[in-house]
Amino acid sequence: MTESERFKILSDDFADLIVSNQERDEIVKTYPDTSVSLTFDDSSIVHIPVENMTFDSIHRFGYNRIPACFGLLNAYEDTFDYSLRNLPVSFKVEDGYSGKGVIIGFIDTGIDYRNQTFLKEDGTSRILTIWDQSIDSSNYPQSFFYGTEYNNEMINEALKAENPLTVVPSMDTIGHGTMMAGIAGGSKNTEYGFSGVADDVILAVVKLKPAKAYLKEFFSIPPDAVCFQENDIITGVVYLHQLALANNKPLIICLGIGTSQSDHTGNRTLSRFLASFSEINGRAVAVSAGNESNRGSHYYGDIKPPTAFDDVILTVGENNYGFTMQFWGTAPNWFWIDLYAPDGGFITRIPPTTSNSILYSLENMTIIADSQVKEPYSTEQFIVLRFNQPVPGNWHFYVYGIKGDLPMRFHFWLPIHNFLSAGTTFLEPNNNTTIVAPGNNSSLICATAYNPVNNTLFFYASKGNTVNNFPKPDITAPGVNILSPYLDNKFIQVSGTSVASAYIAGVLSLLLEWGVTNGNFPQMSNALMKKIITQSASRRPNETYPNPDWGYGIVDIANMGNVINSIISVQETMPTFPV
Repeated sequence: MTESERFKILSDDFADLIVSNQERDEIVKTYPDTSVSLTFDDSSIVHIPVENMTFDSIHRFGYNRIPACFGLLNAYEDTFDYSLRNLPVSFKVEDGYSGKGVIIGFIDTGIDYRNQTFLKEDGTSRILTIWDQSIDSSNYPQSFFYGTEYNNEMINEALKAENPLTVVPSMDTIGHGTMMAGIAGGSKNTEYGFSGVADDVILAVVKLKPAKAYLKEFFSIPPDAVCFQENDIITGVVYLHQLALANNKPLIICLGIGTSQSDHTGNRTLSRFLASFSEINGRAVAVSAGNESNRGSHYYGDIKPPTAFDDVILTVGENNYGFTMQFWGTAPNWFWIDLYAPDGGFITRIPPTTSNSILYSLENMTIIADSQVKEPYSTEQFIVLRFNQPVPGNWHFYVYGIKGDLPMRFHFWLPIHNFLSAGTTFLEPNNNTTIVAPGNNSSLICATAYNPVNNTLFFYASKGNTVNNFPKPDITAPGVNILSPYLDNKFIQVSGTSVASAYIAGVLSLLLEWGVTNGNFPQMSNALMKKIITQSASRRPNETYPNPDWGYGIVDIANMGNVINSIISVQETMPTFPV
């Protein structure tokens, strides 16, 4: 990408696509003034003039080629209990583990680098680098072409300045990224009795740029919603991996963001890329389950003879900006949907496949339906419905199973609640299968949240399993009313599964310190760490595991050493496989 082309990455005049390398050249040829900004694995991120992003783009490009929109997976509380103290952390393979020599990378809202919880005892920063995608300058990371990179030396220079923001102007104006980094790796604070899980880790931060206006409009996401694009997250993963390679350090990527724009089996591009990344020794990925249970955002149907159809009722609240809803039908069956408005009027029939997008308009309301049966990495039939300024009331979706001799099972998902106006829910929702992407990918370490005071699950914690019944989540960690660093050196209580994923990222850094930094097990992998934390988890006596609510149990740091020693003992005594 040339210097004259890089503005397309940030410009609202250009739309972004994630395509295979086989498709890339054809798109560049078909759409003049198209550029490629990044190639990773077998895919590329391309930028086309935004006028080519028309209402039928899902039909023309495919659903998974259009970047999904991701939101934050936590909730804030403005006050905190001074009696609250950080949970004890003990790692009994040896004493003194603190994540030393391990990088935890956060791709989020940035970080308040001035917060004392990110400083060493000598007053210098533990932050290796901040890549702020939202500040455009000539100091962008090599090969990434946008944003501004601030290294440790620049951050330390800023900390000495009377006004640090004149030297390093990157800010976390929301606080979510600061909270995540603080819980995983914040330094001890005796005044508030706070300590991060691993208070000596190296922190690396990618501050995501906001999603482009055209994409939020395309998916009917309110303009003021905090929203990020899948392609920017992918670019952040590549950046952090290269950073770890350059510094020869093990790396954990922690994501406290998620999306319901997926088939809920872990097949979006970001999910598959993270799974590929996690196969590298010395790498791990901690992700969040989501906060979509008890929101009324999922419907599960099973059409059984002699019933010919299922009447799915969606209540749409007043003053709803709009939303995107997904239908996924179990293959190899085929389905159609008849859509009726709250006044009983028939809107349209959506068949199993169409030659184009279906557009319906009435006064200020528009509905666009796309039906697909051939989407990469998925065998399911899916339908995407985009509502803009929908009429309030009870909408009816009559779902018919028209072909196939297997159980006629299907799912509807609304967007994550951050992107949805209040009062829009299914009349008969189902709380299961609500884990968001990338948490539903089988390879990644997916954390859900519980209250360590009363041992109850977080009320809104998304539940498993995946659509294909793979066990998710993997592990439960503290995530309700947890003391956390915030902006302006304040502390607040936070809840949500993103809190739990940050806690797990800190735990994983202890394992990588023992295995890689200290040379005890240099081939430490994501799969092995997942095995250690799930085998060592504490389990409730009356539950069956793996559990769609609790995963394999509550993380138990004190028991990890026993599991590690048993694994090493087995490996040392195991006979060689005959060749």
